[in-house]
Amino acid sequence: MEVEKLHSWQLNIAQARDTQQRLSTQVSRSGEVSNPHFIAGVDIAVGKAREMATAAVVVLSYPELRPVETQIAQGELGFPYIPGLLSFREAPLTLTACQRLTVTPDLILVDGQGIAHPRRMGLASHLGLFLNTPTIGCAKSLLCGRHEVLAEEVGSYAEVVDRGETIGMALRTKLGVKPVYVSIGHKIDLQTAIYWVLECCRGYRLPEPTRFAHLAAGGNLEPERNVALPEASYQGELFG
Repeated sequence: MEVEKLHSWQLNIAQARDTQQRLSTQVSRSGEVSNPHFIAGVDIAVGKAREMATAAVVVLSYPELRPVETQIAQGELGFPYIPGLLSFREAPLTLTACQRLTVTPDLILVDGQGIAHPRRMGLASHLGLFLNTPTIGCAKSLLCGRHEVLAEEVGSYAEVVDRGETIGMALRTKLGVKPVYVSIGHKIDLQTAIYWVLECCRGYRLPEPTRFAHLAAGGNLEPERNVALPEASYQGELFG
């Protein structure tokens, strides 16, 4: 998969924030994703040493949502842990994994924020620009903004609002568990993003692309066969 060269990763904190401000104006908040053949998920797992990580991208066929390719990149994280700047810490390794793909996805779901970010430039938007591909942020927690209480029914959602702007949706994907937080990444609108997240859910809190990516990053998906290992746990709040 091709990766654009938008900027250097050798940036200090002030330069990283300035880069986010600049790139946020390039994010497309519109676009349709119709008849996709392949939908990917990306996630990253940080090791106990906190500076080593494993990034994973898993491509699923659609509509079967069956994994067809998994790529992993392992290495040292080159940027400190700073809320709001996590894409500078996680994107380089994630892009390395994506660059190894032989199957090009039509849509990518990212375990992280899109424009639901103080500078409207989270990991999903950052990756979308580098990959020039429609991306959706599907995070497990809020970074900024607030929303009303959701109904319990699957598919219920509430606007996430920050400084008077709707930046995403809290979306109920399964009964009895916390919602996920969906936002525009790049080249997609919010209602379409919600549609595809729900379309990719198969009874768990997380949609299948990011669920499989989480398993792969944690070493619980066998890349050669693209199947979950027997000891992989699907219980608890994460998967629901």
